[in-house]
Amino acid sequence: MRGTKRLATESSSAQPPREGGLVHATPVYYGWIILVAGALGLIMTSPGQTYAFSIFLEHFIADLGLNRTAVSSLYTGGTLAASLLLPLVGKQADRRGSRTMVVLIVALLGASCIYMGLVRGALMLVVGFTLLRLLGQQSLALVSNNVINRWWVRKRGMALGIAGLLTSLIGFGGFPNLIAWLIRQIGWRLTYGVLGVLVWLVMLPVGWILFRDQPEDYGLEPDGVSAVDQAAAHRNRWIEENWTPKEATRTPAFWILSLGLASTSMLSTGLTFHAVSIFQDSGLGASAAALAFVPMASVTALVNLASGILVDRIPIKLLLAGGLVAQAIALVMAPRLGGAGMALAYGVMMGVVGGMMRTMGSVVWAHYFGRRHLGAIMGIASMISSGSSALGPLPMGIARDLLGDYRVTLTVLAVLPLALAIASLSIKRPQRVSP
Repeated sequence: MRGTKRLATESSSAQPPREGGLVHATPVYYGWIILVAGALGLIMTSPGQTYAFSIFLEHFIADLGLNRTAVSSLYTGGTLAASLLLPLVGKQADRRGSRTMVVLIVALLGASCIYMGLVRGALMLVVGFTLLRLLGQQSLALVSNNVINRWWVRKRGMALGIAGLLTSLIGFGGFPNLIAWLIRQIGWRLTYGVLGVLVWLVMLPVGWILFRDQPEDYGLEPDGVSAVDQAAAHRNRWIEENWTPKEATRTPAFWILSLGLASTSMLSTGLTFHAVSIFQDSGLGASAAALAFVPMASVTALVNLASGILVDRIPIKLLLAGGLVAQAIALVMAPRLGGAGMALAYGVMMGVVGGMMRTMGSVVWAHYFGRRHLGAIMGIASMISSGSSALGPLPMGIARDLLGDYRVTLTVLAVLPLALAIASLSIKRPQRVSP
């Protein structure tokens, strides 16, 4: 990766190698198994993602007797409350390991989906929002990204790009349409029950059987390179410099990256949460909004893979700036969907934003700050990003209720990512201060 120093390997584990029958019996480097398992974990975050909530939104409003501002406020409160717990989740992932954490999180996530089918009012709804955002969109994503990061170092961008490709196509592209179809067949309440059972059936066995913490635990090296090969290629290896959470949060790079990612999280969440009404304001129906996720997901997948490859080769700040500019363009386009062509172009632009920023959010923390305290560092970064995502739906919902459309609000909000794009060009790789 560009900017990483020459080698001085600092192992993430000082323990002797464990007996790993499955790990050593696999005919390929076990990191590939981890990549697939982690990608499945990312896909199964869907019940807690905004693109899933957006399909349920009109049903919450109609069946629970709440207006758009009220639901947006509850969603904001639930997401903020959930984000406050993410540093604790990150620390526990470092301490207890990915395997234990993913099983616990998945068990609770499935139960939370079933609970959502039982909500009867505002209080129950905000509890459901909190649980699904904490367990799905936040905790399961953190642990799944974390485990992939631990098995890949030099090829981390490529590995997470592949995981993002699968997640975008199956999760972002498939789940909104699956949910819309299920709601038409069995109603929105039973649909949540089906989602809960699906999460259990897929991720409980995958998490328990396949998740493993890191290659060093089993006498292996990241990226599938043998210890002998690494010793022979000593001068060409990459350094992994491990920072503590306190050290990381004292660097300008951490905060510029966090603010850039947080802004796109906030704005994209707002656009996705209100996707159905945004399309309806342009004369397009709910089905069109759900179908728009397909081209959006395809572009997200392709950009996710491409940016994953590029992030190992070009300065991260350029990718961040490009994603922020794309976010500003999407905000200006959203309330101006004059027809199918413009709607398609909007979906493409949102896909560019999603693909670039998903790669950034997955890769940069391990790239800059190492793997030893990765869970804790990602927990802090995720708290900032997820907390910011809670702020997106509310102003857009208020604007829709008070002004009748989104045009003025979204145009003004486009200034934020443009300003942060300029600021991101000042990012420098963090350096420890010599004593």
